[in-house]
Amino acid sequence: MTFTHVIFDFGGVITSSPFEAFNRLEAERGLPLDFVRRVNATNPDDNAWAKFERAEIDVAGFDAQFAAEAEALGHALDGASVVACLAGDVRPYMVTALDRLKEAGFGIGCITNNVKAGKGAAMARSEDKALHIESIMARFDHVIESSKAGVRKPDPRIYQMMCETLGVEAQVCIYLDDLGINCKPAAQLGMHAIKVTSGEQALTDLEAALGKSLR
Repeated sequence: MTFTHVIFDFGGVITSSPFEAFNRLEAERGLPLDFVRRVNATNPDDNAWAKFERAEIDVAGFDAQFAAEAEALGHALDGASVVACLAGDVRPYMVTALDRLKEAGFGIGCITNNVKAGKGAAMARSEDKALHIESIMARFDHVIESSKAGVRKPDPRIYQMMCETLGVEAQVCIYLDDLGINCKPAAQLGMHAIKVTSGEQALTDLEAALGKSLR
């Protein structure tokens, strides 16, 4: 198969995973490991996290509803503290890969589940970081943000929206995401899905799929 487009998740792919920050928060608060993920995996289509990513509730609404969901699972944790963990650190070599792809004539897109918090698409905590993220986002031919589109991964519609906007069939696309649940619908549509466990692994697997160095 000849691939012409590469579609990226942002958090956990272009930046470090927010799950690392969640785990640090859990350790600081004496909470069980992966408690935040457990809350967000409970009633996953209609919980606070899902509603926040679809922009159905604001920061205050998320703070209150997440706290209630955490309490229902036996622990105290406010949503505001979770929001503060969302902006990861940029992986410079992944930004270089974006530039190499553009230079080689590949189309690139970004599908990100995000919320209306912080600054910009990556929910940065500072103006400088927001500007840096904005310069990275400008490299993509098209970006879909769940909080603006009103639909979030793993809903198949969001992948179809990207293909329609780029004017391509799914079969010519590679898709990278750090969540297997988000890779599955991409693969079912015909994309070559790469589950990201680290930045280095993502880059190595992408290079193997394309038969091309991106460093």
